[in-house]
Amino acid sequence: MATERSTFMGPRIRRLRRDLGLTQVVMAEDLDVSPSYIALIENNQRPVTATMLLKLADIYRTDIASLARGSGDDFNAQMIAVFKAPLFSDLGLSPLEIQDFGSTFPATAEAVIRLYTAYQEGQLALADQSGGETAGPDPVSEARRFLAARKNYFIEIDNRAEDLSQDIKRAGGYEKYFADQRLKVRHLPSDVMVGFTRRLDMHRREIILDEALDKASATFQLALQIVYMEMIDVISDILAGTSFDTESGEKLTRRALANYAAGAIMMPYRAFAKAAKTRLYDIEAIGRQFGASFEQVAHRLTTLQKPGQEGVPFFFIRVDAAGNVSKRLDGAGFPFARHGGSCPLWSLHGAFSNPRRVLTQWVELPDGERFFSIVRTVTAGGGGYGRPSMERAIALCCSSQHAHKLIYTKNTEISAVKPTPIGITCRLCHRADCLARAEPPIGRALLSDDIRRPVTPFGLADP
Repeated sequence: MATERSTFMGPRIRRLRRDLGLTQVVMAEDLDVSPSYIALIENNQRPVTATMLLKLADIYRTDIASLARGSGDDFNAQMIAVFKAPLFSDLGLSPLEIQDFGSTFPATAEAVIRLYTAYQEGQLALADQSGGETAGPDPVSEARRFLAARKNYFIEIDNRAEDLSQDIKRAGGYEKYFADQRLKVRHLPSDVMVGFTRRLDMHRREIILDEALDKASATFQLALQIVYMEMIDVISDILAGTSFDTESGEKLTRRALANYAAGAIMMPYRAFAKAAKTRLYDIEAIGRQFGASFEQVAHRLTTLQKPGQEGVPFFFIRVDAAGNVSKRLDGAGFPFARHGGSCPLWSLHGAFSNPRRVLTQWVELPDGERFFSIVRTVTAGGGGYGRPSMERAIALCCSSQHAHKLIYTKNTEISAVKPTPIGITCRLCHRADCLARAEPPIGRALLSDDIRRPVTPFGLADP
């Protein structure tokens, strides 16, 4: 007699039960088994037979293929990513050991992920304080720490966004997708929109957009509306269990996750990651392929952190002409991610003299770390003569060890490049011979200038 095939998928069954809001007792009643048997399955002490899998799919109307795949692979990938961190580097854990740990003790493994994320947030908060960030509750810093602790990557969002992107494609585009839900897309003049770029009018069953929006911005707003209609549960699950010091901090984080999701719908992970590698991270070429703007593509490139399908890890920053940082996304853990944007030697601040032109630069921090940056100005607003607009500069940076993968370094003898020395901020940079210094570094005594005056703005005593 043939033996029935079975497999261990405890974490997947546990996650399915949680997603359905069921207790082990209720699931056991549905499946006509004992609660203890469900507990054994979830702890991988009993396998799931083919018969049980079919019963699960039938009772809970779940696709059997997706249940078989489940989120176990993603969960294991998250575990491996956590244990790759420098904090655990001396333990010598193999991927197989980590996978066994996650499969055998799923709840404990999830606790490790949460604890490590909390540790990351704590480290970033300390770095903000030492870097001179504003004391007291700061909503912007809260949101930035939340994203940075997770390296600006959310696998749950990417998975759902990929499905929605396929639904939109099958429908024949965004407007037809909304039409299937009895919603009409209208474009109205800016004076009618009275300060809004998008508005959902459920009474008239309309999504109204400012007609001054360019194609990429209009598409993004439609994708964002889909996020608020179809993905708010995913975003809420990500935020669950996270405490914010301010209500505004939570709102800013929620908005950042919604923007992430809209970008993921426009540029679904697998297709985007493939295009990035094929086109050697040519931002403009990728933008044309996906109908996205330069900034939207640069933003999306910071999120290519899916274990096993990683892209080049990038850091993104956006500043105005006064040097104010309006967006900062870190997909690589760079040291200037929490304080950056203030060194005048960085081409980011010279971009305003070369509008819309791509500028590249090799830079070196005081500790010897080298990076490659891609800089360009971008414009918000406008869309017609006399309409208000705002010019900002964005920079996309990667470690020098990844720079050879980019089209921007093609035909460059990387070993012969002499990088520009820059600092994190003047207060944290101890280069004594910098002519661009605006203030002395922390912990360095100043030399008196009663008998001599150095060329540099401040004479610094030896450390």
